[in-house]
Amino acid sequence: MKNISLTLLILLFSFSVFAQNKFYKANNTFTVVFYNVENLFDTIDNPNAIDEQFLPQSNKKWNTGRYHKKINDIGRVISSININELPEIIGLAEIENRSVLEDLANSRFLKKGNYGIVHEDSPDARGIDVALLYRNDEFKYIEHKIYRIHFDFEPETTTRDILYVKGSLNSAEQLHIFVNHWSSRREGQAASEPKRIYIAKILRSKVDSVLSKDKKAKILILGDFNDEPVNKSIHEVLNASNNLHTKNIYELYNLMFDKSINGEGSYNFRGNWNMLDNLIISQNLLYSKKGYKVSPDGGMIFKKRWMMYDNVKTGQFTPSKTYGGPNYYGGISDHFPVYLMLRK
Repeated sequence: MKNISLTLLILLFSFSVFAQNKFYKANNTFTVVFYNVENLFDTIDNPNAIDEQFLPQSNKKWNTGRYHKKINDIGRVISSININELPEIIGLAEIENRSVLEDLANSRFLKKGNYGIVHEDSPDARGIDVALLYRNDEFKYIEHKIYRIHFDFEPETTTRDILYVKGSLNSAEQLHIFVNHWSSRREGQAASEPKRIYIAKILRSKVDSVLSKDKKAKILILGDFNDEPVNKSIHEVLNASNNLHTKNIYELYNLMFDKSINGEGSYNFRGNWNMLDNLIISQNLLYSKKGYKVSPDGGMIFKKRWMMYDNVKTGQFTPSKTYGGPNYYGGISDHFPVYLMLRK
């Protein structure tokens, strides 16, 4: 009886995979991922950054073996998001330099994607940056810019740039992408909020600039905002909500808003879920009559059991992180990736 049940389960699973592959149209689907990969550092000392804790002689004992394990683990996660093909666009946060991006793109799980890289070193004191990987066969790079963040009220503080990338999809329609990693809540949410509001104002101005030139522009804003959809920086300053009835092209739509309201999150802090990783789009990606668009409920969190830690204290399955202080746990990242699929 057990053997019969097992056989039926295998057949059902095989049929499900077959059905997905049969009806999936690669030419009509475009997968976009954002992933904060939790301190993806190499093992080489950078004298211009505070990276000493990620060296072989540090108390973290960060070495080549651990580095390559993390590279392969991240590659496995990204390659598992869409079982039919590798994602066309991958936004990343907490990467040290171009070298780690090249290692990730050439890892065994992602190598077939033939990914191009968009990256520039930011002035962040720890040396962590944002970046974009894109499949050369599906996304044609046009240009990129970086927007430096200089806090008027705290000029000595450095942080990550906003990365802007413009390119065209395989249908030749243009896509404007902003990759973000806003200032953390390390000082406390309220004390650090002015920094995120400041960054939100800069991003808002850049988005407005794109829309003023092209009211039908398709804009994707990806990132770890260190704020949630209802917080002032995202909801009020950036003007991103879950409003489906607006006629204002400057009002943005946050694909993660409703999930956040329902208690879901991409990051777990002391047993509480936070939606820090958001996918925000312009109205034209919701209502476009031509080309690619995404459904209002199209923002997804990718999480599988093998990516999780069983927290016996809270009874929750949370992201399996690489480190907790100096303690090496061997996990992948303290964030779950978020993603969407554009279809036409």
